[in-house]
Amino acid sequence: MALNPRVIYWFRTDLRLHDSPALAAALDLKPECFWPIWCWDPHYVYRARVGSNRWQYLLDCQQDLSDGIAKLNPKSKLYVLREAPQTLLPKLFKAWKVTHLVFEKDTDAYARSRDEEVMCRAKEAGVQVIVKYGKTLWDPDAVVKANGNKPTMTVSQLQHSGEKVGNIPRPIPAPKCIPDPGDMPLNFEQAQPTPEPDFNSIHRTGKEDSYAKLSGPNNDLAVPTIEELGIKQATTPHRGGETRALAALDKIIKNEQYTATFEKPNSAPTAFEPQSTTLLSPHLHFGSLSCREFYWRVQDVVDNYKGKASQPPASLTGQLLFRDMYFAAQAKMGWSFSQTVGNGHCRFIPWHLRSQVDEKDGLINGEYNIDSLEAEEWFQRWKTGRTGFPWIDAVMRQLKQEGWIHHLARHSVACFLTRGGCYIDWERGAEVFEELLIDHETACNTGNWQWLSCTAFFSQFYRCYSPIAFPRKTDKTGDFVRQFVPELKDFPAKYIYEPWKAPVQDQRKAKCIIKGDGTVETIDGLTAYPKPMFDFSTRRDICIGGMKNAYRAGLYGNSPQVMNRSWPSAFDDDAEGTTEGQNTADQEKFEEAAHHENDLEINSEPSGKSKNKRKRTGHLDGFLRTQKAMR
Repeated sequence: MALNPRVIYWFRTDLRLHDSPALAAALDLKPECFWPIWCWDPHYVYRARVGSNRWQYLLDCQQDLSDGIAKLNPKSKLYVLREAPQTLLPKLFKAWKVTHLVFEKDTDAYARSRDEEVMCRAKEAGVQVIVKYGKTLWDPDAVVKANGNKPTMTVSQLQHSGEKVGNIPRPIPAPKCIPDPGDMPLNFEQAQPTPEPDFNSIHRTGKEDSYAKLSGPNNDLAVPTIEELGIKQATTPHRGGETRALAALDKIIKNEQYTATFEKPNSAPTAFEPQSTTLLSPHLHFGSLSCREFYWRVQDVVDNYKGKASQPPASLTGQLLFRDMYFAAQAKMGWSFSQTVGNGHCRFIPWHLRSQVDEKDGLINGEYNIDSLEAEEWFQRWKTGRTGFPWIDAVMRQLKQEGWIHHLARHSVACFLTRGGCYIDWERGAEVFEELLIDHETACNTGNWQWLSCTAFFSQFYRCYSPIAFPRKTDKTGDFVRQFVPELKDFPAKYIYEPWKAPVQDQRKAKCIIKGDGTVETIDGLTAYPKPMFDFSTRRDICIGGMKNAYRAGLYGNSPQVMNRSWPSAFDDDAEGTTEGQNTADQEKFEEAAHHENDLEINSEPSGKSKNKRKRTGHLDGFLRTQKAMR
């Protein structure tokens, strides 16, 4: 082994040079050779749902980082090698005579298992591994330990545990120089991945050629291209990279009043060009912006602000606390965090379109049971923005086009899909967001879907978002709908959120007929927009009744009846029907959730049993049929 350190720095979702504790630790070794690398992991290429917009954002971040490294040392850059880290890194240890491997900690369940395998291979090769946290304000594992070895399920728990761990560290400066890389022989066989199943085939318009050569198509270890992935071109206007992230943060911080008084629940979900929030979340996900840099730049403004500043959890820093809460919960719970079955903190609700669980490992893996053709139709219409409710459709179309939607818009469509309309499993919605969001983070996406479905973190299931009244609060004329549902652009404001109520003559004047299910673009020579797929008030009452039923049953993901599939005995024949009784939630959670009060439009209990109760058919048979939902 060489006397002087020969260091591989393994970049993942820490695509920055500023405030990187792991990168600083690697450079503190004063290596004689330093290789900044990225392993092009087939897990994400094939097995994780990633749409073209997030691929483009990742490539932006990688290229910006590579350019930043080259500015510090023209002999270096980000070296992208096309192979899974579990098989690639052990070969690099030997071929490059590596002494140290350094990387940033990740709490994602797949990442944990991957990193454990890599660390075992490093130990066998005599390579020292250094791991530093930097993705969160506090080390998630330290937070869990301070929380009595339990997942953080409230912001209060996160704050109390964080205080025990210590102060949030100040950010550290970016390095001023990068050592030269050593020789990089690649005289070993490349391990080819298995491309099936390819969850991203729907986004490919060409041949996926990521693994044709270990060093890339031009043998230069360059950042891949969309064309190399065979992915269709991105449609998002939002672009990634550390340079853009820091410039965006600077602009926000210069507006001291906005920074100090920001309250997320009071921002407008209907705002666009520009949006009403920071849009820094994708940068936080890819690590092109340090969360500590964000936190302390904001906190310094708040501390010096002369007026009345907003406070957590609604403030800008409060949003980072929610993020840490989810990461710490994920760190403790692992794979079970992102599903219902086996999750002792997630209530079991007999949703439609539930995932099926693998008999061997208890995990869900990407398919789901269609126990109701009606629910399946609703899900597809929700996903493609043709529910017949303009607000819901506009949000879902913005998501597909731009890869980002306001957090209250996320709340609206999540509530609509689960407890506020369709009564469809939150895991279906989480998969769609995983695919389409440029800021998708497994911990936050899972946590938010559990929150909005009232299966964990939040319990006030009778408070629902109206797809009509809610958007009117911030956009009476429907400009947001007109932007993303252009079929309705000429409708009078009176009907923009309820176009089915417009007289036929008004529809014809607007050159759009309200008819059909959205599968055809024109009807009777006019542009067509679908009728609502159900009566919202009726469905809301049915869903609330079903939630009451489920809360009264009191089952969780790890309850014996759930694990052995005898859960139907705990429910009436109609799992969506109204029943007596309602379990009350933990008071701390209610108090913490109070900052969402302004988000929720309807606060209503069903007024007796619904006349439109649907008979529960196929719930048990459907649950026994296999399907899996991948992370």
